Amino acid sequence: MWVSLLLTLREGLEAALIVGIVFGYLQKIGQMQRARAAWAGVIVATLMSALLAVGIMAVGAELEGAAEKIFEGATMFLAVVVLTWMIFWMQSKARTMKASLESDIQKAVDGGAMWGLFALTFLSVFREGVETALFLGAAAFQTTALETIIGSVIGLALAALIGYVIYASTVRLNLRLFFNLTSFLLLIFAAGLFMHGVREFQGVGWLPEVIKPMWDTSALISKESIAGQFLSTLIGYTPKPSLVELIAYVGYWLITLLGVRWWINRLTAKGVAVTAA
Repeated sequence: MWVSLLLTLREGLEAALIVGIVFGYLQKIGQMQRARAAWAGVIVATLMSALLAVGIMAVGAELEGAAEKIFEGATMFLAVVVLTWMIFWMQSKARTMKASLESDIQKAVDGGAMWGLFALTFLSVFREGVETALFLGAAAFQTTALETIIGSVIGLALAALIGYVIYASTVRLNLRLFFNLTSFLLLIFAAGLFMHGVREFQGVGWLPEVIKPMWDTSALISKESIAGQFLSTLIGYTPKPSLVELIAYVGYWLITLLGVRWWINRLTAKGVAVTAA
């Protein structure tokens, strides 16, 4: 539940900020009569994202045996790629997102057609929705559907509330701190998800185990315990990891952290403001 809450809070708040920028700018330029088209794009994108998330979980639930493991493993790997890319994207685009979005809104308004504003809000929100659906689909394979739904609803509700407070009042969230903190937590989740994907592929013989288990911590934290289930979902904990799983976990962290440092140095050299030091 906590992982799905974190995922939907992070992605939901980003979507809420986008919506806030759109309506704030429409109000600024005196074009609130176009708000219906913008709201239509938001609503359609939200519904399609929800259907996509349900579809991913439904397909995973229908499959059995090797096909299930392959589908779940592939979904996890894809989620890791998208999630990691999102972290890199935030480093370079967060600072200019508002200006870029306002420029697109102005172009849509100048174009005259309602379709342009609908397409803008739809694509902006649906991008976040696709990411969220993919993450939730991957996370749902490690927990129950009910826990995923509960966490998602709470996360989205909190995101909507925070977004509304930011839009309708003088309260300002330290977005840099928020996104830095949640980015780190999502990297922890991604590393665990990557190890889970490796485990699924080992289950069908696509990847070797080499040595298993490297150790056994079942007596300390069993996989069936509440703590074990929570750690399994959040960081990929398993009491009996194989050598290849450990290599995958450590390797993901090394490659990602080195990549983030290289990316930040590259952006700094180009004079681009980044969200983290």
